[in-house]
Amino acid sequence: MANYNAIKYDGFSKGSLVLIKTLTASSSATLDFVDGTSSVVLDSTYKEYLFIWNNCHPATNSVYFTFQGNAAGGSGYNETITSTAFRCYHNEAGNDSDLEYYAANDLAQGTGFQRLGITINNSNDNSTSGLLRLFNPSSTTFIKHFIATSQEIIDDSYSMQQYTAGYFNTTSAIDEIQFKMSSGNIDAGVIQLFGVS
Repeated sequence: MANYNAIKYDGFSKGSLVLIKTLTASSSATLDFVDGTSSVVLDSTYKEYLFIWNNCHPATNSVYFTFQGNAAGGSGYNETITSTAFRCYHNEAGNDSDLEYYAANDLAQGTGFQRLGITINNSNDNSTSGLLRLFNPSSTTFIKHFIATSQEIIDDSYSMQQYTAGYFNTTSAIDEIQFKMSSGNIDAGVIQLFGVS
């Protein structure tokens, strides 16, 4: 595994980032970070894990990029999440911009997939990039917090940044994370998982 020493990310901290896994989409229904026969993805090795997605592009028009977790021994990606989101945007024409709370992307004890931005078109100049921080997912004592930031080129040529934060309301360990579009495939894109030491 590659070790990215003393990388500052998201303006919060410095430390070593250890690359655990890279997944590349090619008309993929989902990108799943799960334990493999030769590697453990999410365990007690690190107290924080960082997912970085680059230029994830949908095959279907007007869809959301989303994620969900699965508890150890669970049967599906349907953990209970409470979250909040706000966004800022500006269009190419320079005549529309705002900073606002975005209730449509909140979950309130919901078991659906968490949206990580706004709708993305399937034209070649639309995609999403961002990062997701997951804290102490192997704990069997406390709930699991997450923070995400995404940047997108979205419908009607807007630059959009969304900030999302919340928690998995379970004391079971979260050992699997799945990313997908709200409909259709991930046409292209890369997601990397790092351990933060």
